[in-house]
Amino acid sequence: MKIVVIGGSGLIGSKLVNSLRQRGYEVMAASPDSGVNTITGDGLAGALAGAQVVVDVANSPSFEDKAVMEFFQTSSRNLLAAEETARVRHHVALSVVGTDRLLESGYFRAKMAQEDLIKASPTAYTILRSTQFFEFIGRIAQSSADGKSARVSNALIQPIVSDDVVAVLADLAVGPPGNGTVEVAGPDRFRLDDLVRKVLKANADAREVITDAHARYFGAELNDQTLVPDAGARIGAKHFEDWLKDTRTAIPTPKAPTPSLAAH
Repeated sequence: MKIVVIGGSGLIGSKLVNSLRQRGYEVMAASPDSGVNTITGDGLAGALAGAQVVVDVANSPSFEDKAVMEFFQTSSRNLLAAEETARVRHHVALSVVGTDRLLESGYFRAKMAQEDLIKASPTAYTILRSTQFFEFIGRIAQSSADGKSARVSNALIQPIVSDDVVAVLADLAVGPPGNGTVEVAGPDRFRLDDLVRKVLKANADAREVITDAHARYFGAELNDQTLVPDAGARIGAKHFEDWLKDTRTAIPTPKAPTPSLAAH
């Protein structure tokens, strides 16, 4: 079985390609770097020739409202049309837990538009909605930072390590289409502000985290239901504290104090 991974050079995509190859499947990592561009359509027909499954984990290079909507709509329309021509049997897409609850955000409106296009396509599909990745908590802190502090919501969040997301994506890719949505999340819930404090401390970042219930997340205000899955979600195995300990061990101890270490 041939599987094409759109966005195959990114964090999730590259891990998924390796996982599927280890399982013995023929996998193509498709991205602009490999000559496959879902925005222009270049290389799509050749990449999808003979493919039974397409997994779309590509993300927009810009989160500006108009640009992100154009990316997901154009990319999805081109990809789904090419899949119909190539008679792809199963389209798997990675989305975000809470997408339908975060439509105040231009990014999540664009993800909702992507999901709607997938559901309207004649190709059978499965959508995997994931909670935020452990690896991106530091970026949330960075985007919220202003000088020596970061204003962060105290809403509940149930993050997951990217490896556990990849494991579920791989299972869905080689399984039958569900024509529905699956959710996946980590095993533990946290307050977002507390989680950011843990990551900054682990990275020797002295910035103060200021709790602000009205702080925005990708342009949207949060509540305790926004970033957590519904009942029945698949639950990853890796606990955040274990991941953080492993990550901290991998960071060399600086010889002199530094104001900030980049989050990974």
